[in-house]
Amino acid sequence: MEDTRACLCSGCSNSPRICFQLLPSYQAEPELVKSTFPHTPVLIGSQLYCCFYSSLEHGLRQPLASAAAAGGSCAGLQVPPPARDGSIFEEGCPRLQFYHSLTQYREICRSRNLWVLIVGHSPKEHRIGIPEFKYVANMHGDESVGRELLLHFIEYLVTSNGRDPEVTNLINNTRIHIMPSMNPDGFEAVLNPDCFYNKGRENSNSYDLNRNFPDAFEFNNVSRQPETVAVMKWLNTETFVLSANLHGGALVASYPFDNGVPATGTLYSRSLTPDDDVFQYLAHTYASKNPDMKKRKPCKTKIDSPSGIVNGYFWYPLKGGMQDYNYIWAQCFEITLELSCCKYPREEKLPGFWNDNKDSLLEYMKQVHIGVKGQVFDQNETPLPNVIVEVQDRKHICPYRTNKFGEYYLLLLPGSYVIEVTVPGHNPHLTKVTIPPKSQNFSALKKDILLPFRGQLDHIPESNPLCPMIPLYRDLQGHSVATKPSLFLFLVTLFHILFK
Repeated sequence: MEDTRACLCSGCSNSPRICFQLLPSYQAEPELVKSTFPHTPVLIGSQLYCCFYSSLEHGLRQPLASAAAAGGSCAGLQVPPPARDGSIFEEGCPRLQFYHSLTQYREICRSRNLWVLIVGHSPKEHRIGIPEFKYVANMHGDESVGRELLLHFIEYLVTSNGRDPEVTNLINNTRIHIMPSMNPDGFEAVLNPDCFYNKGRENSNSYDLNRNFPDAFEFNNVSRQPETVAVMKWLNTETFVLSANLHGGALVASYPFDNGVPATGTLYSRSLTPDDDVFQYLAHTYASKNPDMKKRKPCKTKIDSPSGIVNGYFWYPLKGGMQDYNYIWAQCFEITLELSCCKYPREEKLPGFWNDNKDSLLEYMKQVHIGVKGQVFDQNETPLPNVIVEVQDRKHICPYRTNKFGEYYLLLLPGSYVIEVTVPGHNPHLTKVTIPPKSQNFSALKKDILLPFRGQLDHIPESNPLCPMIPLYRDLQGHSVATKPSLFLFLVTLFHILFK
């Protein structure tokens, strides 16, 4: 919904809640409003439906009429005319608190009403040195807990800014993208909520969106859905570094790969990335803050993950998953978070999920600041885009490259590494780095790289011809170091969890 304006309304309840004014074209579609903003006060015409302020108290599917009866209107509210860019502002809203400098609304798929709220010190554009982080939920429409958590997480972030030092530092040093629902059509299709299976798992075309992405291990010749295409385009517009995809139906943090070949370790009933130590650490980081995730078989299922984490392929192989796509083609480390045994729990259970996951959501986001980051320059100190920047001994099947600002971000655990920079027509340039035990003030180690090349470098193409969206691993032979059983990797990961 472009041109949506938002402000905090202090007249709806004892605590401030975000209020939206919708364009006239949407005012006749209360069901669309309800499915898009399930716990938000919504101004339709001159009536502010305050009962939407908290789905934790009023349920996930409170009817619009009941909302009006329960909440009434907010006296004295003056909402300014709609804007074109969707930004949050303060003119014309007396007595209200605003977050226009912290947030930016973005619609990435108009036909499917997918919206993202960006939170940060500079939300409207990328800033050099500030990593991009994202949370995505409700990919399966019947898995409602993640959707609710992210809506409350948005409010928690903006209301804690300036009050909570940790949140304030995160907002100042991170650009945070939050998509509460990747499948709003599926969510709206759930008519009889059930813990195990509902009609709304798939999108409106009956496609499972987590089987709909290109796959690096086998051809995935399904019809690419609008939601999938929108997310793929979105990933191309930002330099995402770290991400998590929120699901329901189990209690475990699952890490890549979801699919695999013998070269990634499938002979050992798993499929590991070259960055397996980092992925295990990331999954442990989230699970260690969630009291139920650490329990042995918390959902009474066959999966046995006493530490609360599991390799995706070991759990069950799947083709066309989003976390593998993020890692291979978007240079973004993503894990999948299963946050509830029941996919669509009763409303009275929701506060418990928020209490169990709030600290995990924050702690996981902080990990976008581990490792090393910087820019690559030529001898004239001109930033070089599309240059390959990899760590020796953990190169990716689709090489990681600098963005248009010449930036690179590499998530790494503490230790010593050799960074290899490759420019067409030149020998690889090697740089040694040592990652300290703790990140420095919400920032990865900063290491700019000045290439000792004289004269003008050959033109470096903007496109990435090394990474066609085909099964890149199909013909790969042998076993990488990461795919072999390694007690060392396990002990290193455990050490950083216990003593970080």
